[in-house]
Amino acid sequence: MIRYDGSMPARVRLDRALSKLGVASRSEARELIQSGQVSVAGRVVTDASHLVVPERGAIVVAGRRASRAAWRTIALHKTRGTITTRRDPENRPTVFDALGSVADGMIAVGRLDMASSGLLLLTTDTQLAARLTDPAAAIVRRYIVTARGRVSDEDAGRITDGIDGMAARSVQVLKRSNRETHLAIELTEGKNREIRRLLAATGHEVTRLLRVAFGGIELGTLAPGEWRDVTPEEIAATHQRD
Repeated sequence: MIRYDGSMPARVRLDRALSKLGVASRSEARELIQSGQVSVAGRVVTDASHLVVPERGAIVVAGRRASRAAWRTIALHKTRGTITTRRDPENRPTVFDALGSVADGMIAVGRLDMASSGLLLLTTDTQLAARLTDPAAAIVRRYIVTARGRVSDEDAGRITDGIDGMAARSVQVLKRSNRETHLAIELTEGKNREIRRLLAATGHEVTRLLRVAFGGIELGTLAPGEWRDVTPEEIAATHQRD
């Protein structure tokens, strides 16, 4: 098959092909390949670097033909106690278990840890996921956080100034007592457990973390476990806003 511009279709690594097709993230794809669950043209392949053309590689994953899903992005209210991965070796509940067939062909846009809840985006568009999570894009994520003890203005200042290579874009104290403090925190990168690590560095444990916005896409009135479709217009507005 030759494209109209005369070029040949690009061959990519098998793990990247599964990601491009929306079957799994790169790391999840490698696990599937190494465990013998992926075949190409009828032959089991256990080498993630094996080269294929995603759109016509006759790729089968766990008995199902892998094909590019139609464009779809959804906003999910992730519940606390679920993890943001397709398969878990410890058999813990995942967001993909909760969504069932709705999540076919989708990957998560970034992650929320098991103890966190709130807005999680999932999409069939791997390029979109990469753009939204690219630190250079600096798309704002907004969180409502509860922390033990009284988080002082000095603590909040340290969090925005930066600690150990991490920093929040902004910190707003919503309510404060000696027992706990409620904060609105904005990030533009979302490193692993960043808010928990920042507050721990100031001597405060996070007891509740809820993501309420990702760029221009908001959690709104979605109840825990509920989801809705995100429109291309919302995605475009997110890029324009940030």
